[in-house]
This record gives sequence, C-alpha cells and structure tokens, in this order.
Amino acid sequence: MTSRDLVLVSLFAAIIAALGILPPIPIAFIPVPVTAQTLGVMLAGIILGRKRGAAAVLLLFVLIVIGLPVLSGGRGGLGVFVGPTAGFLVGWLPGAYIAGALAEIYADTQSPLKQTFGFFIAATMGGIVVVYFLGIAWLAYGAGTGVSKAVAGTLAFVPGDLIKAGLAALAGRAVMLGYPLLPKRSL
Repeated sequence: MTSRDLVLVSLFAAIIAALGILPPIPIAFIPVPVTAQTLGVMLAGIILGRKRGAAAVLLLFVLIVIGLPVLSGGRGGLGVFVGPTAGFLVGWLPGAYIAGALAEIYADTQSPLKQTFGFFIAATMGGIVVVYFLGIAWLAYGAGTGVSKAVAGTLAFVPGDLIKAGLAALAGRAVMLGYPLLPKRSL
C-alpha cells in the first residue's frame, strides 16, 4: 500500500467511527439497533474499492479491539465480538470487500445512470445482503431464536438500509466524477 492508500484507509475508518456518534435507534423486538455506521461500510467499499475498503473496516476493528468506543452508543472492546448481534459487525468486513469488488466493475461505465445503479447494487449486495447473512446466522445461533425469527426481526431494517445504499451510490458517483479513487476492473 502506498502512503496515499494508508491515508484513505484511515480516513474511511474515521468516517465509519464518526457515523457512530449518531445515537443508535433501538427496536423493541430485536437486540440490534439502527445505526448509521453501515452507511460508512458501504461508502468505504464503493469509493475505495475492495482492498482499501476492507482495510478501512479492518482498521476500525483494531480500534474496537483495543477498547476505543468507536461503535454506535460508545461501545468498544472485545465483548462486542461475542454477543448475539456480533455477526452484523463481523459482516462489515466481507460486506465492504464485496461492495468494493462489485463497484470496481462499474467504475468505468460511461453511462451515469448505469454507474449509479451499479453502485446501488454493490452497496446492496455488500452492505445489506452479506451483512444480513452473517448477522442473521449469528443471531439465530447466538440468541437461540431460530432463523425464521431472526429473519423476521431484521426485516424492519431493510427500508433504512436501502436508503443508505442509495445515498452511498449517489456519493460514489459524485466522487467518481470529481476525484476518482476507485480502481477500475472489468469482468
């Protein structure tokens, strides 16, 4: 990694942490709050690409492990990786990687609409599908609720996460126009 890459990785780890300042919104029937930090994970993947986006999340994980309160609600420390909702947090790493890998495919698309839609798909697949898959599996096992109850409980998050994916796609498109950071990759 170049020094520029290290700066970008650090910047996006800081953005994800800063989005944790917004207070979490608890939902009564599931122990996972609504947070803005998944938007940061989507942005890291879409704007930085798979390697640097995942590195930003990994850097954030290091900060969490050493006990810094960088998660929503001022949480940090090893305990956040062992609770019943830890799968959603763990899912951020592959989520940023997948979002970045898919965004790299759409980086050189000439059509603004196609590129924005491609970034939306990338954010949805990485920031929602991958994160939900790991989170639901972990929640079903960790809380002993079963998969059907875990899926039903997470459906309340889908509309908000789709809005976050749309915002990430628009931001990714704007950055590509002004200051492209995303490495271009084809199928």
